[in-house]
Amino acid sequence: MSAAEIGGRYRLEGRLGYGGMSTVHLALDLRLERQVAVKLLAEHLAEDPTFISRFQREAQAAARLVHPNIVQVFDSGQDEASGQYYIVMEYIEGQSCAEILRDDGWLEVDEAIAIIDQACEGLHYAHRHGVVHRDVKPGNLLRAREGEVKLADFGIAKATEQSSITQVGSVLGTAAYLAPEQARGEEAGPRADLYALGVVTYQLISGRLPYEANSLTELALKQQQEAPPMLDTLVAAVSPQLAEAVAISLALDPRERYQTAREMGRALSDGANGIAPGERAQAGRQAPTEATSVLSAGSRSGGRGADRTVTASAVTPRRPRSGPPRGQAPAARPAQAPAPAAGSPRRRRGRLLVALLALLALAVVIVAIVVITAPAPTKVVLRNVVYSDVQQATSALKQLVSENTK
Repeated sequence: MSAAEIGGRYRLEGRLGYGGMSTVHLALDLRLERQVAVKLLAEHLAEDPTFISRFQREAQAAARLVHPNIVQVFDSGQDEASGQYYIVMEYIEGQSCAEILRDDGWLEVDEAIAIIDQACEGLHYAHRHGVVHRDVKPGNLLRAREGEVKLADFGIAKATEQSSITQVGSVLGTAAYLAPEQARGEEAGPRADLYALGVVTYQLISGRLPYEANSLTELALKQQQEAPPMLDTLVAAVSPQLAEAVAISLALDPRERYQTAREMGRALSDGANGIAPGERAQAGRQAPTEATSVLSAGSRSGGRGADRTVTASAVTPRRPRSGPPRGQAPAARPAQAPAPAAGSPRRRRGRLLVALLALLALAVVIVAIVVITAPAPTKVVLRNVVYSDVQQATSALKQLVSENTK
């Protein structure tokens, strides 16, 4: 193995970036003949036994995350020759958000929201599988040339946060993106990732951080004592609804932030379109009641409510579905009166009435024939045949016919 190879199969070809905890290289997988990104962790981390055990577990957890918005982990281990721990990932040809900020300073609102929305989908998938990133920052958001955004470095933060390296005073990651609970040394959950992504959103749109601090202590004090300026006061293109949506992600209390990353992504997209946070959800809760009242009105007005039912059910969640809105039962069909049974009294009366009418018509025809064919002195007997009972009326008609045919 040459000095430029890691793990016996990855030939390093150039450095892509570096940080305090690792260095990223472009490499060639000699076995599969494809380009990959190899992250070499700092050599001093290999001396910490706590880090070694956690690193192995977290690297395995990160490798199980397979999602379009997450950088795929292919391999991990320790190089026998150098003793360095390494992670092999898919190579993304493009820029990180840190490089975009360095080159452009800030992004247009639509472009920034498109990036964050994809990052929210990646985080949502990871959180559902029990993996918290803990180090969301612009350098870990990679945008490919085709526009696809991927989150990198899952698992590394948790592997190092409990090691002796971080216990002697050094701060893991960039302090500006740490949630207040992280700054206080508490356990970081999924909503800490949402806070960090809110900071990234704020920075991509405005070109500045919500809090400017030189130390973790100063950051914690500012977070507790002051709220960052609303985005719509810094950028004219930001609507008040979007500014409010970003502010929710930056809430000091984790319980006041969004419940999921997907909810955050939808709220930011809605805010960019002028829809206030919670407005769509409130409309969705009211829709079933409105639809019910419309159906009731339609049944009273002879079915006129059918067209209005479509209007009432048009208030749906962000992604339309082929079925009814989530949480709303399908509209009940109007009840129809059951058909009368074959032997019911109503049907029997109807049949007798038809027979009576047929007999009456026959009697009229016979009488007409008699009148036409009979001699002049023939006397036609007429009688008013009106009875409430069908059988009596039938007998009277027969007698009338008999008298006129003698």
